[in-house]
Amino acid sequence: MCPTVLVRIEQLLRAQEIAYDILHHPPVKTSAEAAAVRGVPLASGAKALICKCDQEMVMFVMPADRRLAGKSIRRQARYKKLRFASEHEVWALTGLKPGSIPPFGSLFNIATICDPALGHNKQINFNAGEHSVSISMGYDDYLKAESPRMLQCSETTDQH
Repeated sequence: MCPTVLVRIEQLLRAQEIAYDILHHPPVKTSAEAAAVRGVPLASGAKALICKCDQEMVMFVMPADRRLAGKSIRRQARYKKLRFASEHEVWALTGLKPGSIPPFGSLFNIATICDPALGHNKQINFNAGEHSVSISMGYDDYLKAESPRMLQCSETTDQH
């Protein structure tokens, strides 16, 4: 049997001697619910979105209080097409449901692009393959563990 995504994240972090905390909590569906149950600011959530960019799948990671900036990404990265992966595509690629995806594209053999705005948080939080398990870790440690490409890929929402 394959190890769970949580086990794979733990193996990755332990191998690099990176400190992290695991929180088991009631299942959450939204980033706002996750922040509330974790007792942390919404912006500290590392939201991971999988998109199809031209012919490749790419994971975009950004603060949970922001949204994907599709036009800006297409312009900066010179993609002709960009769309969110369907729930079926996400499942086929990761074995996970949207909303439970950790910000580690490397676990699924896809590129990870991180918005520098996530770095406004010393600690980041994310679901670890399940809607009821979160990990908290340092932002700098996340960069060390994942080595994502950095690109401004998010914009503020109109909710502020």
